[in-house]
Amino acid sequence: QVQLVESGGALVQPGGSLRLSCTLSGFRLDTYAIGWFRQAPGKEREGISCISGDSGSTNYRMGGQGRFFISRDNAKNTVYLDLNNLNSEDTADYYCATIRGGSSWCGSSWMSEPFTWGRGTQVTVSS
Repeated sequence: QVQLVESGGALVQPGGSLRLSCTLSGFRLDTYAIGWFRQAPGKEREGISCISGDSGSTNYRMGGQGRFFISRDNAKNTVYLDLNNLNSEDTADYYCATIRGGSSWCGSSWMSEPFTWGRGTQVTVSS
């Protein structure tokens, strides 16, 4: 059974940084593309970044690259999302998900094709 568990969310001051983790079980990380998404209060869920399982190539939502960085550790079966220079607009629940029912590649449509979700981790940016 495929399971994803997010962790690392916290209360952080503006300008701060966090590392979120998405630990996978039930499948090998290098066979799945994994995306990070977030949903802010009162807003629709949006994609942040995706990392392909086969090549490790990364995709970012337009404008997202620069503050947020996705990476993975196959040995730990974990995908990370580093959040930098956070501001109040980054306050949201952050989720990871497999893409397209178990595809190993992100492609250009990954934001619209999340499949299996984790339960999320909360990030609050406030002074």
